[in-house]
Amino acid sequence: MSSWEGKTRGGTTGYRIFILLLKKVNIRFSYALLRAVTVYFWFFSDKSPLIYFYQNRLRYHKFDAYKAIYRNYVMLGQCLLDKIVVMAGIKNKFTFDFDGEEYLHALAKDKKGGILIGAHIGNWEIAGHLLTRINTKVHVVMLDAEHQKIKELMQNVLRDKQMSIIPIKNNFDHLHAIEEALKKGEFIALHGDRFLPGSKTICTEFLGREAQFPSGPFYMASKFGAPVCYVSAIKTSRYHYHFKASKPEELPYPNKLKTRNQDLKNMIEPYVRNLEQIVLENPNQWFNFYSFWGDKNAAN
Repeated sequence: MSSWEGKTRGGTTGYRIFILLLKKVNIRFSYALLRAVTVYFWFFSDKSPLIYFYQNRLRYHKFDAYKAIYRNYVMLGQCLLDKIVVMAGIKNKFTFDFDGEEYLHALAKDKKGGILIGAHIGNWEIAGHLLTRINTKVHVVMLDAEHQKIKELMQNVLRDKQMSIIPIKNNFDHLHAIEEALKKGEFIALHGDRFLPGSKTICTEFLGREAQFPSGPFYMASKFGAPVCYVSAIKTSRYHYHFKASKPEELPYPNKLKTRNQDLKNMIEPYVRNLEQIVLENPNQWFNFYSFWGDKNAAN
């Protein structure tokens, strides 16, 4: 099975141009320019992972799959622009509705802490930004090794400083930081759909074929006794997002080594089924552009 390489494509030039347009013109013009940029990427990018996703997993006809890839690229670009606008405080028309937010308010009030697990579906960054409505500190665990220049650029433009970043390091200091945050009743936010080479994974069926998911988030939740919620922010119209948080659940610690893998799989299953439903409802907001099912996404 294939793992994510841990690095997001692209340089900073495109980011800088769109940030300038968003600040000096408006998002509508930026959306229009985005479509032209999308045509370029549609022609010259490696579309094989998404071809496999739409044709083999969702059973689209070939022509419909290519159209869906274009819409997917447009949606990704819009989500990136929306993130900059909302988090940089640029004047905008965005509206939001919230489903399950009361669960997070209750966890914060009771100072229980919690692990919020998302995925590369919809707009994860906006979901994280909306967590500032909750009266507790949120620590985002960075699983990606994004280009440093892009990180620095985004840090300069984004105004949201209420979140703490916990970077994953080889010396495992991040585990101590996560434990300390949870002891204080704070939230940990991270992805549950990508893993780096060498990470512990569990294989389970996703959209009709076996795929690997990282066991780390779920094992940590059981080890530290932290409630788990699944969170997402889906773009439902041009200027509207739907934020959703699942009801918290506590995961039992897998004490027995003999059954630990099966126990971890049982923990991961609700997350995968939840993700599967969101993907089926919003296939053009699936933003994993690598061989998610492994074997270079060979046809089954």
